Amino acid sequence: MTATLTVNDPEVVAEVTAMFRRYEQALMDNDTDALTGMFWRSPETLRYGVGEILYGYDAIASFRANRQGGAPKRSLGKTCITTFGRDYGIANTEFQRVNTDKVGRQSQTWVRFAEGWRIVAAHVSLQGDAS
Repeated sequence: MTATLTVNDPEVVAEVTAMFRRYEQALMDNDTDALTGMFWRSPETLRYGVGEILYGYDAIASFRANRQGGAPKRSLGKTCITTFGRDYGIANTEFQRVNTDKVGRQSQTWVRFAEGWRIVAAHVSLQGDAS
């Protein structure tokens, strides 16, 4: 017998949405401690960026600590948050870098651990020509 999985429980969506917004604010403020603190402290965590491929929490923390000037400023477009059960959510968003024509997208996979919600995988890319 399989259990029923609740998709988009409003309470869980609100929690993941709040974490997504907190991450975005930390990104725009270049709050590296907050940014790295939102990732799962594990060698299995990964972040694929526009110009980097980072495997493990330590690589992500090092990238943040050594990034000069922080992330380019951006405005968000359409954002989709989908949750599965009480402990798993995905946040996807479109963004445009300020004062440029560069459009990108970002995905974050969030999991609830004993210490709270953490990103276990993230991806950031800029839109290019059609594939």
